[in-house]
Amino acid sequence: NLEARMEEILSEDPESVLLEDIYERIDSLDAATFEVRAASILHGLGFSAERMKFKTKDLSGGWRMRVSLARALFVKPTLLLLDQPTNHLDLGACVWLEEYLSTYERCLVCISHSQDFLNNVCTNIVEFNHKKQLVYYGGNFDTYVKTKQELEVNQMKAYEKQQEEIKDIKQFIASCGTYSNLVRQAKSRQKILDKMIEAGLIEKVVKDTNLKFHFNCGGKLPPPVLSFTEVDFSYSGDMRVNPIYKNLNFGVDTDSRIALLGPNGAGKSTLLKLMLGKLSETRGVITRHSHLKFGQYSQHAADQLDLEMSAVDHLRKRFPDMPQDISTWRSHVGRFGLTGNSQLCPIGQLSDGQRARIVFCQLALSSPSIILFDEPTNALDIETIDSLANAINDFKGGVVLVSHDFRLISQVAKQIYVCDKGEVNLWDGSIASYKAALKKEILKNMRK
Repeated sequence: NLEARMEEILSEDPESVLLEDIYERIDSLDAATFEVRAASILHGLGFSAERMKFKTKDLSGGWRMRVSLARALFVKPTLLLLDQPTNHLDLGACVWLEEYLSTYERCLVCISHSQDFLNNVCTNIVEFNHKKQLVYYGGNFDTYVKTKQELEVNQMKAYEKQQEEIKDIKQFIASCGTYSNLVRQAKSRQKILDKMIEAGLIEKVVKDTNLKFHFNCGGKLPPPVLSFTEVDFSYSGDMRVNPIYKNLNFGVDTDSRIALLGPNGAGKSTLLKLMLGKLSETRGVITRHSHLKFGQYSQHAADQLDLEMSAVDHLRKRFPDMPQDISTWRSHVGRFGLTGNSQLCPIGQLSDGQRARIVFCQLALSSPSIILFDEPTNALDIETIDSLANAINDFKGGVVLVSHDFRLISQVAKQIYVCDKGEVNLWDGSIASYKAALKKEILKNMRK
């Protein structure tokens, strides 16, 4: 046990650095501090005092993931391994986790698609490249990108210089022919070339393929396209019982770029359902343009795909009025990064990211006037998130976005609305200022 190990180390080397770690572990096992430490971590990850009392079997999948993350943080392991830790977190919990991990005094290995998170937490980046090699870079994500670009520029210069040398050598050898006075020089040049090849030629830089996709728009509509006027909502239908929203007044048009922010449980997904008409207002009026057509990406959209069908067959079935020749459909899904066998194999064999691309393709083909995105980045890699941002910016219709990805929000949002305490209010500032306000509040709570 720890106490026996401590006695052993004390007898051998009273100044050993191992003692500090053992003292800390003994303190962390103090039952008197268990509840306080656990509550502090759970609160940071967005648990209210009431939700902390729930049994895990009564929590949704997203909240159970937070419990798993809290458990990993609570034990303070020597090596902490985190795989996409910001999935299922709201922005406040993401900021808290950044602050917690940025001062983590032990070894942390993290896989994440959030550039903002990687910049604020990581001090080294390891890239698994196209040659299936691990390449190490010092610094955060921005430093990694800059360093990689500089290395690639230098590598291409060296490659081009070497290729020019090889070309000159080959031309010289070819020009020598059988002239006796030049044969010796030709052999000498051939030896130089052979040594270059034996030592390993500089490789040409292979750039990652940038995915570029496009969302078709069903056409501009004159405002008001979607408007909320003095809208109240309660799931019970009685505003005296657990009201979710009170007196909402705002609108969405086909040139809107709105980000909906707020803590988990504030009702962001509920608000999207009210927009779609999947829920009806308790009081007030929600009006929709007669030609309004919605597109929706929900965080569980990929779960609705038929796993036994291929991407091509799924889309052909979804859009029966479109031309059904297979080459056309392969072209459609190919634009979203699904190529070769991934177009024709069962969807169940595809990764979560590939399934998400099928949903994006489905969205594009439906030609909506307004697209509602609910946490679209959970299954995406960094490059695909950037492609999504470009597609949103090129889209000619309206966009409402719910996301925990600060960078995506900064790339696409023109208006920021905050959902909290039954209200939806316009944030007077950028996503950076919103994050700064969250951070200030979180740091104040962490000092208590």
